Amino acid sequence: MASSPARRRRVVTLLALAASLALAAPAVDARPGGGGGMGSRGSKTFSAPPSTATSPGAMGPIQRSQTSPSPGFNNPGMTAPSQGRRFGGGFLGGMLGAGLLGALLGAGFSGGLGGIGSFIGLIFQIGLIAFLVMMAVRFFRRRQEGQPAMAGNAPHARSGLPPQGGMNPGVTPMGGGLGGPARPQPAQPIQIQPDDFQAFERSLQEIQGAYGREDVAALRRLATPEMVNYFEEDLRANAARGVVNRISDVKLLQGDLSEAWREGPAEFATVAMRFSLRDEVFERASNRHVENGPQEAKEFWTFVREPGGPWLLSAIQQGR
Repeated sequence: MASSPARRRRVVTLLALAASLALAAPAVDARPGGGGGMGSRGSKTFSAPPSTATSPGAMGPIQRSQTSPSPGFNNPGMTAPSQGRRFGGGFLGGMLGAGLLGALLGAGFSGGLGGIGSFIGLIFQIGLIAFLVMMAVRFFRRRQEGQPAMAGNAPHARSGLPPQGGMNPGVTPMGGGLGGPARPQPAQPIQIQPDDFQAFERSLQEIQGAYGREDVAALRRLATPEMVNYFEEDLRANAARGVVNRISDVKLLQGDLSEAWREGPAEFATVAMRFSLRDEVFERASNRHVENGPQEAKEFWTFVREPGGPWLLSAIQQGR
């Protein structure tokens, strides 16, 4: 039986929508920091660093971090880690997508109903999904509020940053008593010297080069354990694809300081850097050139150091 004109129009609309979404999908940048913001900036992890002359626009958010966001976190310039945004994108998202797809094809959630019945069934089930999501959010919120205050120290310790009291970095117990009330430890501004800027530029070149060589030992000397974990994840993903991302000729074109501060014994510095590089992807087995990545980048890099220690890369965010 031939399809009705109305159904054919729905199919054409669906195919046009899928094509537009495919064309809008951004290219993946596999180099360090190219896949999105990652790492930790102490108590400022989920606060947007100040813009600079090098990067005057808004910067990308931290998407992967072992630092827990503050309770009630709400910063319009940033977003919480991607783990928090995944809720509803799997099973529930699939149900909703299936219902909308069915509606475009004339079936809706209820294949045996048509016309207004299918539309009403779709609206009812969307409302049911929204109710379930709201109940789940309330459940997890109550569960989070019931957690002990010290629960946030474990992921913070894995980040390679100095341990902090309380759930959030930069929070210490008041009066030194266990379980006592906590108050934020204010970040104290610090001065960055010319030698520090030279160290940041060297780190930019050495980290990109070590990543291109897949030299994990060198990355461990230049970055926090948290950042090294992310680099290793990306390198394993490249290996699974059968490719290697080679980076060379890294040159800093422009850079300036966004902010620098101290939290306890640790010192942090976030710098905006615009740099050129030769970013190429090769097939691992045959060494065949596959593609070229971006030849210029603009990013915010955050470094941390302990007293007497070197600056280590602790976070990368995309600049604009």
